[in-house]
Amino acid sequence: MGHYITIATCNLNQWALDFEGNRDRIIESIREAKNQGATLRVGPELEICGYGCLDHFGENDLYDHSWEIYGQIISHPDTQDILLDIGVPIIHKSIKYNCRVISYNSKILLIRPKLSLANDGNYREMRYFTPWNRPKYYEEYQLPKSIAKLTGQLRVTFGDCVIETLETRLGCETCEELFTPQSPHIDMSLDGVEIFTNSSGSHHELRKLDTRLELISEATKKCGGVYLYANQRGCDGDRLYYDGCATIIVNGSVVAQASQFSLKDVEVISATIDLDDVRSYRNQKSASMQSVNRRDTYKAIHCDVELSPSSNVFNPHIVPTATRAIRYHLPEEEIALGPACWLWDYLRRSKTGGYFLPLSGGIDSCATAVIVHSMCRLVVNSINDKQVLADIRALTHDPEFTPTKPQEIAERLFYTSFMGTENSSKETRYRAKELARKVGSYHVDMNMDTLVSAVITTFEVATGKRPIFKIFGGSQTENLALQNIQARLRMVISYLFAQLLPWTRNKKSGGLLVLGSANVDECLRGYLTKYDCSSADINPIGGISKTDLKRFIAWAEINFELPILHEFITATPTAELEPITENYVQSDEVDMGMSYDELSRFGRLRKVEKCGPLAMFIKLYHEWSQPPLNLTAEQVAEKVKRFWFFYAINRHKMTTMTPAYHAEQYSPDDNRFDLRPFLINPRFPFASKKIDEVVSQINEREKEIKYNNISVD
Repeated sequence: MGHYITIATCNLNQWALDFEGNRDRIIESIREAKNQGATLRVGPELEICGYGCLDHFGENDLYDHSWEIYGQIISHPDTQDILLDIGVPIIHKSIKYNCRVISYNSKILLIRPKLSLANDGNYREMRYFTPWNRPKYYEEYQLPKSIAKLTGQLRVTFGDCVIETLETRLGCETCEELFTPQSPHIDMSLDGVEIFTNSSGSHHELRKLDTRLELISEATKKCGGVYLYANQRGCDGDRLYYDGCATIIVNGSVVAQASQFSLKDVEVISATIDLDDVRSYRNQKSASMQSVNRRDTYKAIHCDVELSPSSNVFNPHIVPTATRAIRYHLPEEEIALGPACWLWDYLRRSKTGGYFLPLSGGIDSCATAVIVHSMCRLVVNSINDKQVLADIRALTHDPEFTPTKPQEIAERLFYTSFMGTENSSKETRYRAKELARKVGSYHVDMNMDTLVSAVITTFEVATGKRPIFKIFGGSQTENLALQNIQARLRMVISYLFAQLLPWTRNKKSGGLLVLGSANVDECLRGYLTKYDCSSADINPIGGISKTDLKRFIAWAEINFELPILHEFITATPTAELEPITENYVQSDEVDMGMSYDELSRFGRLRKVEKCGPLAMFIKLYHEWSQPPLNLTAEQVAEKVKRFWFFYAINRHKMTTMTPAYHAEQYSPDDNRFDLRPFLINPRFPFASKKIDEVVSQINEREKEIKYNNISVD
């Protein structure tokens, strides 16, 4: 008659070191799971303390606090009569582990440490924890006195074991373990485990979700079983945004999928599954033979828990959850939603007065403004959520504020300014003013020529020399210095306005957070002034390529009904730091000596594919020597050498980069996961010599081919 079990997993917006807030969200998720009829609840990785505690994991207090909070959770009356899988950091024999703690009715059944730690890209788990790299090995763990008193247990099993209930077997797999070549779920499935839990702290990157969900689907498509994936969601206190998407998959097919981007602090999904479906799926000759041939088995922790109390009685009201297609967002939607959710978390948790953005009229600051507009839209669409409503009222210091349009939020929390000079065009000034009007920001249109002139005059009085622009006969040194004066003064004005603009409007709130708007390609190339208005508090687009930003703006023009965005897309990218004449308009791509598309390719080869100058040249020669580009070996070599030169001489700028929303793996942010030196020989002399040798070999080979073709003719 079927063995029906209702199980639940969740997205939780946890915050590093917010122990009491994290506790409350965990308890709320357990309540929701029970309300949905679930007898098993799975939560995200390290949900007690927050995943992103970083070097705070080195503090012993954190582990003591985590145990205290865990005790409050499992002793709470609302957390009884449900099997709980909760993420807790634990010290065992003086060694720190990333663990799952399985409990039922205030009794701990198993502490399962993570076997494989994430230690690449953004992740540094081996800096804080030790992997339990002993599959199927277990020991006894002595509980802290307070927990022992609460549970009535002195010791519990600690290690790689499984749970056996009256109907089935459950096993834990934590985040990174899913991505390893020998994932634990394979061995567990061959030892009779039918339900797998995966608790994760997986961050958002553009176009990454399909990789994650394909691995989860494949896990049970090959082995059979039920897979519950839980994830952290939100800004955990750093550059990353954890993008939720908790999922339940049965035999390779999705039966429940939570949202990827949302302002909900707690989102619980559940599904009713029939264990007989798993058993039928697994009843194949090859799988059954592999199972009975295995001699090394897991220790099973027996628990007299009945997950499906109606298994022997037919109940027409219990219906298995139907399968559904996996839901993915377009990359343009990911840009609209991910950074917007990140901005909302940053704003409500920092409790500042809003955001200030230098709005230049170019596409980068435009994209940043549109992302803030998207944040306001999300808040309006989520205003029925009690926490969202409470947060917006707290931020605006208005207990009656219930916005109905995104512009109503922007008018109170979003400030923009066009900081023009004599080098600014009327077109960029108009675009900035019109966009500000459409999104509803409090906009200041100003000129700062008197400030620029004052600085230049101060220099002239001190030195007796006055610099002039290159087009008027000045040197490149003078030209660059005059551009940088304007850029750096904008940073000074930005912070002045961020502190005082709310005061000019008699607002009760404090200062504003300054938003940067340098994209990942310009950061990689170093095409920005150090300590200019790229130096901000946070940067929503610092991990997004120019190419993707253009696509996002084209998408937002239609989906956000902002026709003014078309003018941003078609405008030539320019810094407008040099005078405009009849014969000259400054162009970003001309200044950089490379296109934005080329920069994106350079960036991915450098960081993601781990190419040095020579390897990059060889790969790009094979790509760019073909149609439609048809570049010569010399042309490709020149582009590669130019990129590495400017990347190297501008590395020092990366040490001061504004904390940016992480969206691309090739971000040069050296404070987190691009740990390269910033003082190196920018000519890369040995690699350049090797490139020249390869170019020579290519030319000789082409001459031979040409000669042989002529001889044949």
